Amino acid sequence: MSEVTALATGFGVLDALPADAPGPRVWRALGRAGLIEQVYRDGSAAAGVDPERLGRLLAEVDERFAVGATLAVCVQLATVLPVLATGGGPAAPALRRALAGEAVVGLAATDAGTGSDLTALDTQVRLGGDELEVTGTKRWITNATAAEHFLVLARHRAGRHFTNFTWVLVPVSAPGVAVTPADTELFTGSGVGHVRFDRVRLPVDHVVGRPGRGLPSFGRHIGTERLAGALWAVALCRRTLAATLRRLSARPHGDGVLWDLDGIRHRFAACLVELRQLDALTRELGDRITSGHDSGAAALLKAAVGRAVPQVLGECAQLQGAEGFTAGGARTLGAQAGIFAVGGGVTEVVLGAVAGDAQAWLDELDPASRSWP
Repeated sequence: MSEVTALATGFGVLDALPADAPGPRVWRALGRAGLIEQVYRDGSAAAGVDPERLGRLLAEVDERFAVGATLAVCVQLATVLPVLATGGGPAAPALRRALAGEAVVGLAATDAGTGSDLTALDTQVRLGGDELEVTGTKRWITNATAAEHFLVLARHRAGRHFTNFTWVLVPVSAPGVAVTPADTELFTGSGVGHVRFDRVRLPVDHVVGRPGRGLPSFGRHIGTERLAGALWAVALCRRTLAATLRRLSARPHGDGVLWDLDGIRHRFAACLVELRQLDALTRELGDRITSGHDSGAAALLKAAVGRAVPQVLGECAQLQGAEGFTAGGARTLGAQAGIFAVGGGVTEVVLGAVAGDAQAWLDELDPASRSWP
């Protein structure tokens, strides 16, 4: 049996779940079918994701379930499990359970009030002897209400230097952990919420990786999260365009249907161009991001997603007319898709990073230095 056939056979387990299945239920089904491990090279989260397999899995989940469920799966695959794989101690059994779909782990990186500026976070971990203590508040954490553990980014020293931050694995059952569901209906099924850590004391072996390696580790894996977002964005936009085309081809207008109108066709074609450009960029940069950990490539791709998704989904919402306001229609989807302009770094921030590498990107376009595949 070929790898593609094996993957297709495995995804059949998802058909038994209802369309409104929450993220943890989808995660459990993926794990039981061995589909989580297959996302990674050699089945090892430490080896990094295979872009083609990751894209296939996200597309299959997006096709069947709500945005919230796909979000819950995406964050764990791209960031949580690879970071967990850098640790020993309690991180090892937590990783095994997550790979098997038996447990959900929340990525608790974003602090209240700091947004994308992780060097400004206030959550602290005090390291001393055989014990550590975590205090702080994390906001808008995916999988918060369903997590068995939180992978917490905290500072162990004052200041913005990148060596001042450390990962800690915190069980949700630990005294001092409090979870509050977020006040939003846009991401039902994602378990998004806020988490407070009030002097949570744990054995020091709950540090994941070496102390001071938190930000470098996060920086190494945020590129994969941005790639995962792009792969998901392509699948989401393709699905929405396909649904829009079906409606346009069936909606009567005059002696024909709406699809017969040149103006409609041109607007739809412009969306196709945007989507094909995003897909091409994703394929071009995928290996550079996953194998080369190219942060500049990840920023460029994230910026492209932040620009393409609103344009495609906004046009689809207009082309769908009143149908776009139905439950799960393009209008609601457009609001949910705002996550692509925020998650993994806001569009304005990553555009700044792209500008910082402007000369390098221009040099890559020099015909004298390029070779065609």
